[in-house]
Amino acid sequence: MARDSQAALVALNRFGFGARGGASGDLINAASDPRGFVKAELARSYGALLEAPGLQSTPQLGQAAFAYQDQVKQAREAAKAATPTEVPAPQPPADPKPDNQLRRNLSLNTVMTEIAGQMTDAKPAADTAMKSGSMQPNAVAPAPAKPSPQPLNVIQKTFRAEALARLQRAMLVECGFTERLVVFWSNHFCISASKGELARMWAGAFEREAIRPHVLGRFADMLKAVEQHPAMLFFLDNQQSLGPDSRAGQNRKRGLNENLAREIMELHTLGVGGGYTQEDVTSLARIITGWTFAGRKGQLGTPGSFAFNANAHQPGPQLLLGKTYEPTGLAQGEAALADIARHPSTANFIATKFVRHFVADDPPPALVARLRDVFVRTDGDLKALATALVDSDEAWKAPLTKMRSPYDFLVASGRLLARVPEDPGGYLGNLNLLGQPLWTPAGPNGFPDTAAAWAAPEGIKLRLDIASQMGARLGPNIDPLDLLEFAAADAASIETRKTIERAESRQQALALLLMSPEIQRR
Repeated sequence: MARDSQAALVALNRFGFGARGGASGDLINAASDPRGFVKAELARSYGALLEAPGLQSTPQLGQAAFAYQDQVKQAREAAKAATPTEVPAPQPPADPKPDNQLRRNLSLNTVMTEIAGQMTDAKPAADTAMKSGSMQPNAVAPAPAKPSPQPLNVIQKTFRAEALARLQRAMLVECGFTERLVVFWSNHFCISASKGELARMWAGAFEREAIRPHVLGRFADMLKAVEQHPAMLFFLDNQQSLGPDSRAGQNRKRGLNENLAREIMELHTLGVGGGYTQEDVTSLARIITGWTFAGRKGQLGTPGSFAFNANAHQPGPQLLLGKTYEPTGLAQGEAALADIARHPSTANFIATKFVRHFVADDPPPALVARLRDVFVRTDGDLKALATALVDSDEAWKAPLTKMRSPYDFLVASGRLLARVPEDPGGYLGNLNLLGQPLWTPAGPNGFPDTAAAWAAPEGIKLRLDIASQMGARLGPNIDPLDLLEFAAADAASIETRKTIERAESRQQALALLLMSPEIQRR
């Protein structure tokens, strides 16, 4: 069978994270059967699951976070109790007229000694010395010693462990299509670790538990897992939402929080213009009142686990999108989500976003229509959706004009350089620098997914800085032309090849390779 390097480049860059360096042979393997190479990952039904030593479940992490917060609170209270509430005023010196002539000859060290409390009349002496100008004008106080770095707390350790597991998986997989699907759906159903300690603690577990098991499953199942996950409930404040007529609502004189309901309809399913009204948002908010997570006291269940609080649930039937949902408690909300998942607007919204992510910023209408039909016909089978994308001619013929996100760029670079991280710190720092901090978008709409969002001059300059640092560190021991063969072979442009050949050093050549369209574009 003839090998197609250009199609192999599309297979690896459009659908995956790019070729791995070393002896992987990814480009050669993809060139023999590009579509089969990509679809092979879809045949591994459990390929998206991520397990690693030390990664814990959301309830376990919640309990650890609650325990840590309790320890911090106790430490603060103990420190406050140990601090005297009133400090006695300093006694004036016995002689109301200090000997200014003697004070003028004090050195800075003497004054500092007095300030430190090692002389009985410290404060008056220091004040007098300051007023009389006795401090030596050229004296320099010794620099304070740098405080030793604080050990990481359990929340920081957990976040870094989750990040490392995700990065290592992305570096090691053959093509990376399944991992790209994980990244897509995780950004679609995003939370933000900046919300608070629980969000940071749960960010990785949310992806492992609510996203990964359903990437090749049904959309409705992923939707339910996402909206019932403690991380999403915490992120969008649903634990604060009380049915106005519920027992808790009446007792606490509080009512609905519509955050989760609004984002379910606007960002997760129907999309803007998807045929819903503000009344539908309010109805859905009523329907999912009581969806919460058990707190540290465990009154509703195991701390950190999903819980349905019947006392907070709005009683009575609710009208949503023209259908009445009977008051069946938790099942009322689950039935509403199942129907929204099957709504025609959801199919169109998901198909459009899916094609925009993988193919072009302006999605080809015919391809969107076909994927929408697949979504409807298969009842939201996401494996069928991904397969239809790979089978489409548009996905292979469209030029590689999409810009890799910062995460994609860093992972693609690490794969090509065969650098599997043992510590996530460098990647996390660079993601922050490039404007895509891991699991921390600025809002519930996630990170942008267009070339314009990531191709701004300042962003490109920062990428060049990072590429230059990689070149300086690794360039002396690497032949960039060999890497170009791994990455693109004869699909590489003449311009890229000549640019690398003309570089003044291997370090510069490596930086130029990492900034080339063969690496930056997908």
